[in-house]
Amino acid sequence: MKNLQEDIKTGNFRRVYLLCGDEAYLKIQYKDKLIKALNPDDDTMNFSKYEGKGIEVREMIDLCETMPFFADYRVILVENSGFFKNKCDELADYIKTLPDYVRMVFVEEEVDKRSRMYKAVKAEGRIVEFAKQDEKTLMRWAAGILGREGRKITTRDMEFLLTKTGTDMGNIRNELEKLITFTMGRDVVTAEDIEEICTTRTENKIFEMVRAVTEKNQRKALDLYNDLLTLREPPMRILFLLSKQFRQMTLAKKMSGEGAAQSEIASRLGVPSFAVRNLLTCARAYSTEELEQAEVDFVDSEEAVKTGRLQDVLSVELLIVKYSTGR
Repeated sequence: MKNLQEDIKTGNFRRVYLLCGDEAYLKIQYKDKLIKALNPDDDTMNFSKYEGKGIEVREMIDLCETMPFFADYRVILVENSGFFKNKCDELADYIKTLPDYVRMVFVEEEVDKRSRMYKAVKAEGRIVEFAKQDEKTLMRWAAGILGREGRKITTRDMEFLLTKTGTDMGNIRNELEKLITFTMGRDVVTAEDIEEICTTRTENKIFEMVRAVTEKNQRKALDLYNDLLTLREPPMRILFLLSKQFRQMTLAKKMSGEGAAQSEIASRLGVPSFAVRNLLTCARAYSTEELEQAEVDFVDSEEAVKTGRLQDVLSVELLIVKYSTGR
């Protein structure tokens, strides 16, 4: 990202860019910045956009061969083309000979780093991969947004916010806007504000349900399950996420028992550090053997649904009851 920022700042642009990675918010932000820098006057005559599968490669190449009209560059934006997953040798070869007046920007969700397109862009231009940001970066970024609006927040309450929003920056930004509006006239954002106004993502509702299960609060766990069903969440998706949480609890418990640091566990599981604390707290309710048995039960339950031996809604309910029943 620093290299891309430098290109935008200096105006020393590469002929071709590939923006990819899991963090959609950053990818969109930098795409807009790059296109604005390449085409500051919103010149529609020298800017073209292609999107989705089925793009005519020959048509795009022909356009690249057309010089810009009273402009420095002909700018071509290509989004989610699939060129970096599927074979596209003609375009990969052409990128090596792109005219100096062409600036081509690819923005892709799926990328195969072994593909000829990826290698061609890497050789002739710049690839920027936007990865999910770590916990500390997200907290600093979110605190900065609140600070610019005259709001303060404690570290504990910021962690609470992230337990509701997840780590998707676009989602966090939306929830921050709601908080800023909700706290108009005040300078501190509290946990009560977050609880009142912020929407909990499905994955985080699942964790609330898991916490209720591990606390042997069967009524609350079943109520949360029914809430998810009311929101039209498919039972099999709930089962998948429930299984994922228990699998993470198993790994966290094992790694902690082997002396692994919290940061190491977080890196291995791909979750924020505060999420590891929550996982370990929940995992204390079970032995390692019980957690491993839970993983087996989740697989068996899914198979029972697929073979018609068990109804999907009931399958999840039975698991919740089993693992929320006190010993």
